[in-house]
Amino acid sequence: MQSVPALPRWLGLAGLLPQFTCVAVLYAGPAEWREAALAIAFAYAALILSFLGGMWWGIAAAAPAAQRRKALGWLWIAAVLPSLVALACFLPWALDWAWPEPSLVMLGGALLVTLGVDAKLSALAPRWWMTLRVPLSTGLGLATIATALA
Repeated sequence: MQSVPALPRWLGLAGLLPQFTCVAVLYAGPAEWREAALAIAFAYAALILSFLGGMWWGIAAAAPAAQRRKALGWLWIAAVLPSLVALACFLPWALDWAWPEPSLVMLGGALLVTLGVDAKLSALAPRWWMTLRVPLSTGLGLATIATALA
């Protein structure tokens, strides 16, 4: 992790704190905080999943040579999918179906799957990209699943 510049390293790791806090509240906090912790955990995971799509969109936009070769069609599609998955995970709550556990598991799994896209970005991303992305996506994905199991 030392190869990652300090600012993205520390800000990235700090980005795990909200979800870890929700996990702590769900496992050891007062019962009256449970509903809020689940909603916050869901919202945060959906927000970060959409943020990852935005990062991929930015990487695609910043690679004009690859775009000219038409090598990035997959990335433009991948960049839109996280927001659509987040929306799909929200629908059960909006429609008063079974929620939040299935949606939290789906979001957590989606966060883990993002590592596949991140790995394919190796030619376009900084050399330290995966060194940062693996602990962040793994940590947030597993913490999100842990909220569903609480």
